[in-house]
Amino acid sequence: MKQFLLQSLKIFIIFILCTSLFYFGLRFMHAEYEEMHRYDPPEGPAVNVFQAEYDLFDRLRILLRLGE
Repeated sequence: MKQFLLQSLKIFIIFILCTSLFYFGLRFMHAEYEEMHRYDPPEGPAVNVFQAEYDLFDRLRILLRLGE
């Protein structure tokens, strides 16, 4: 019985250590990515890839045809 309790305690301690390591690792990663600004304007030779070529009548026709 004593051996069983000792083994259970070892498993419990290893489980707590691994869970804590995982938790603090996730917190570290979250803090690292929280500081990153995702919506900054691009730097360097950025190219605009969207150009609206539709007038109002074309957009209305696409809306009625496709249901967008």
